[in-house]
Amino acid sequence: MKELSLFDSLFNGAMDDAIGLGYRTSVPKVDVTECKDCYNLEMELPGLTEKDVNIDLDRNVLTISSVKEEKKENDGDEKKAKDEEKNKKSFLIRERRTTMFSRSFTLPDDVDSEKVSAVFKNGILTVNMPRKETPSPKRIAIAAA
Repeated sequence: MKELSLFDSLFNGAMDDAIGLGYRTSVPKVDVTECKDCYNLEMELPGLTEKDVNIDLDRNVLTISSVKEEKKENDGDEKKAKDEEKNKKSFLIRERRTTMFSRSFTLPDDVDSEKVSAVFKNGILTVNMPRKETPSPKRIAIAAA
């Protein structure tokens, strides 16, 4: 729990489906680990690529977000559009639409924000946050007046 207490998760919207709005919000699962030199955050993002994800660092707040729009099958293809019009389908159930999420984490003061890096592989986003040297307390001498 000590490691997780360093991070303050400030995410919005644990709603799974916004009825009638045509989009879904989800809260991706996150693991945060601490080692001597860094913190690591791993977030599960199945079905997304690095192009679908935004990472912003403003002061000590790391925000990871995504908005993924459903592709239209016939963009730019006139023949396919005419064929689809002939064989027009109507959905009975439609759950795949725009998907979005946003999670924010307040980082500890010892994170070196200039060296934060991210890698996306096999649906897992890994954010490496190196620690910087924190100044040790010093004793101040008192001069006699």
